[in-house]
Amino acid sequence: MANEKIPYKIYLEETQMPKAWYNLRADMRNKPAPLLNPQTLEPMSVDELSAVFCKELAIQELDDTTPFVDIPDEILSFYKMYRPSPLVRAYCLEEKLKTPAKVYYKFEGNNTSGSHKLNSAIAQAYYAKKQGLVGVTTETGAGQWGTALSMACAYLGLDCKVYMVKVSYEQKPFRRELMRTYGASVTPSPSAETQCGRKILAAHPETGGSLGCAISEAVEKAVGTPGYRYVLGSVLNQVLLHQSIIGLETKAALDKYEIVPDIIIGCAGGGSNLGGLIAPFMGQKLRGEADYRIIAVEPVSCPSLTRGVYAYDFCDTGMICPLSKMYTLGSGFIPAPNHAGGLRYHGMSTTLSQLYHDGLMEARSVEQTKVFEAAELFARTEGILPAPESSHAIRAAIDEAENCSLTGEEKTIVFGLTGTGYFDMTAYEKYNDGKMSDYVPTDEEIGESLANLPKV
Repeated sequence: MANEKIPYKIYLEETQMPKAWYNLRADMRNKPAPLLNPQTLEPMSVDELSAVFCKELAIQELDDTTPFVDIPDEILSFYKMYRPSPLVRAYCLEEKLKTPAKVYYKFEGNNTSGSHKLNSAIAQAYYAKKQGLVGVTTETGAGQWGTALSMACAYLGLDCKVYMVKVSYEQKPFRRELMRTYGASVTPSPSAETQCGRKILAAHPETGGSLGCAISEAVEKAVGTPGYRYVLGSVLNQVLLHQSIIGLETKAALDKYEIVPDIIIGCAGGGSNLGGLIAPFMGQKLRGEADYRIIAVEPVSCPSLTRGVYAYDFCDTGMICPLSKMYTLGSGFIPAPNHAGGLRYHGMSTTLSQLYHDGLMEARSVEQTKVFEAAELFARTEGILPAPESSHAIRAAIDEAENCSLTGEEKTIVFGLTGTGYFDMTAYEKYNDGKMSDYVPTDEEIGESLANLPKV
């Protein structure tokens, strides 16, 4: 190990930190399908989206042609508090697995929010502040996005209203309190605060909620409150744009040591971290400059890519948001109240859905007990307690490394470690006590939800 030319952690000099986000859609021949107005079924315009989002973010959302978007100086200054993030060689994990594979992870948990979400939270809060808004509303699943947004809003002096999926609100009280420490108000969703929440509670009084429910409430609150706009932590094109800084840094670090990855792996819920990690690599693939195996890993309890259909659907359970063409389980799908956290969303990013539909990346789903088995192995070897979401990628990386042990191939594997799991100890407790089970939705459950897809 001492003779390795590659250091344990690879950082980039400040001058090499990306100064622009990369818009992957500019290199896609088959562009993501447009968002549709649910009333007219026509593509949404910037003006229509600006009633919900900040105008600059609405422009970014619909831009399929601009390859690079300059990062404002104010956002770059904020990024310098925790970026560039390290690319780490998992030497100890490799040794434990006795694999010829070389395994790297891009660690995004080295900030107080504990995840990659801060990369887009500060951008969206910045544009809200620049527009002169009073505050923003949002949803959060496991709480990483809500925490990141509350931090960004506190930094910029914006009000922040968070609707947190009820099961996570109850499972993760410390994540909730971190948001409140940064000044956000946090409401378990579905709630009685909104018309949509009351409707969902009436139909499903014992529900643990879902990201789709929380999105509906946050959008309703934003649209009905002067001086507010809605912001989203994943799924949207604008979010994948901001998160491209992850992949740009990763590629620059690999290029610095002439490392070419064979396999790139990310967990997949709505698509923000996966889209950000793979962006420059997928761009090369689309331009015919290089080829990589790209693997999206999702929970078996919420398998939008592996068991969903590619169709137009509502982005939210309340059916008030635009229609998005994506791999979906149906907007009415309520996932099991397990510990997949932020991966419990019924659909996938339109950009990633198009890439998957075109056969440019793979997808697999994994059981949560196998996810936590991988998480504990990683913690014991690499010294970082990973978030449950990130651990889906760890599971797949371990599986690929073990496959290399069988074949003798010396593949280079890169995966995204999106955040830490220090607020997820209830989940780790259940796993350690042997009380964690694997829930797999039946074909009937998924079929019942898909039967209500909008007719487009």
